[in-house]
Amino acid sequence: MKDKILVSACLMGFKIRYNASAKARIVEKLQQWQQEQRLITHCPELAAGLPTPRAPAEILNANGKAVMQQQARIMDNTGTDVTPHYQLAAWMALRAAQEAGCTAALLTDGSPTCGSQFIYDGSFTGQRKSGMGVAASLLTEHGIKVFSDTQLPELIAWVEARERSQE
Repeated sequence: MKDKILVSACLMGFKIRYNASAKARIVEKLQQWQQEQRLITHCPELAAGLPTPRAPAEILNANGKAVMQQQARIMDNTGTDVTPHYQLAAWMALRAAQEAGCTAALLTDGSPTCGSQFIYDGSFTGQRKSGMGVAASLLTEHGIKVFSDTQLPELIAWVEARERSQE
């Protein structure tokens, strides 16, 4: 059985990021997987009802796991606490991945939802820090391997290794 992969919709060319832009990373392998119906295109933030465009949001002095454990908050740049929306976004991503039988996810780094290698520090100054967003953290916690948009070669290698081991 071929692995299914949850993919951030903005990486598939949809203009749904907070600033209504795409972060298209359509490459040959993603196109192949899309034709094989292995990709589950999903935007957790839209699924949770957040609009496009929307105010930039950052996790304050913590990471996605802390937010999901009610130990930290996500604020937008207007000072509005948007934590519940982003917690719902994480649960929506997990539900979409589990319902489709996804074993991996390819998510947009830096996002308070999808970041897997880095997130922003909550100061709205562009300062990055290591850490995961809420969805990346929740997916990982539930056994779904998460890759950032800069780790496509690693995702391809991981999928191919799994497929070889199943032959």
